[in-house]
Amino acid sequence: MKNNILISDFDGTMTRFDFYDLVCRAFPDIAGDFWHQYERGEITHFEALRSIFAGIRSSEAKLLSIIEAMQIDPDLPQAVAELRGHGWDVVVASAGCDWYIKRLLAAQKVNIMVHANPGDFFADQGLLMRLPPASPLFSAELGVNKVAVVREALKNSSCVAFAGDGRPDLAPALLVPAHRRFAKSWLAKKLQEIGEEFKPFDDWHEVSRMLIEQEGCS
Repeated sequence: MKNNILISDFDGTMTRFDFYDLVCRAFPDIAGDFWHQYERGEITHFEALRSIFAGIRSSEAKLLSIIEAMQIDPDLPQAVAELRGHGWDVVVASAGCDWYIKRLLAAQKVNIMVHANPGDFFADQGLLMRLPPASPLFSAELGVNKVAVVREALKNSSCVAFAGDGRPDLAPALLVPAHRRFAKSWLAKKLQEIGEEFKPFDDWHEVSRMLIEQEGCS
């Protein structure tokens, strides 16, 4: 019997804060005009993040303290374990970088599938994020194609849920039924604006609880 699949964004969804916001606050000179260029459609979302992250100049210790400040949900390990006990697999789909995502998950001793942009950190070069073009889930815009992640899950399971908070989460969120669509922050506001139903949450473990409380998967 195939497991149900919960696909989740990471920054701002499994964590309280985005890595992007925290590094821009810690290193105010790195943002430049890159994000505005993205909003004007002049560069991709990936290009904006890659350029900003490459501007970081820091010791690894300081950058690790910044990712700790993202405040990953402390109840994540228990929530993932409980979901698995009820037949759910958890998959992360992120337009961010696996350098910090995998470190935060490892610190929580959480072992789940992660689809994110690969990268390496060098104190004198910054966080060098790369596109994953060899991946079947590749997106030139985001690096990781979250829509493709959800569609692949839908091929393998009749019961798929999605949780997210930002702009790249809108299209994949709309692929799942409203009662298995979990949203906060920008995504929640946008779904309300376009008249789409969803389940609101503040902390990621609430998503786990709501899925487990749903009887069956219809």
